[in-house]
Amino acid sequence: MYHERPSRLPGAFVWRRAERAPRAGRVLPDGCIDLLWWQGDLIVAGPDTMAYESVLEAGETIVGLRFAPGVAPAALGVPADELRDTRVRLSALWPARAAREAAERVAADPSHALEDLAEGRLAAADGPDPAVPAVVALLRSGAPVATVADEVGMSERQLHRRSLAAFGYGPKTLARILRLGRALDLARAGRPLASVAAETGYADQAHLSRDTRALAGVPLGALIRP
Repeated sequence: MYHERPSRLPGAFVWRRAERAPRAGRVLPDGCIDLLWWQGDLIVAGPDTMAYESVLEAGETIVGLRFAPGVAPAALGVPADELRDTRVRLSALWPARAAREAAERVAADPSHALEDLAEGRLAAADGPDPAVPAVVALLRSGAPVATVADEVGMSERQLHRRSLAAFGYGPKTLARILRLGRALDLARAGRPLASVAAETGYADQAHLSRDTRALAGVPLGALIRP
């Protein structure tokens, strides 16, 4: 069973998954990094470029904090491209004492302590790259990369470099991932797929289908089926 709630960190969510029986799931790329409490340890997940196959055993519970795109590197102290397509223990990224103290803090009340930990780290780091909100908003709106770079006052090369550090991949890849997310939201709401493709900037429905399979690893229908 899965539940989530908005976090007090802007754009973030706290979520919990608990399973009574073994269950496999597909985690789609979303441009985000998650900090997880799982099996008595802190784990950093993502950012993904393709769907991740997750398996929980009977009785397992995961609690996670999903950061808004581009925010986690400031809290974790690690560039996002070093975490791309990985699941890694926090103790492999932080000094042993800091990771141990963080795990001890989170163990008692994971859903709230994950937020406390992230909030404190973000304050100490003076927050994420200040260009992140504008870059995400512009890419989510479908703006071309050249337009995004111009709007935030960077060259395309600078934008690519800072996107790697903030999101884990360049702006074109992030734009594809955000576009698929918008398309799936519309499709799951019952919109005709041809209309979804046109509204979200795909050349046609076939283009939407190809991009879905490339990023999610399954046909579009498998993701919108009740």
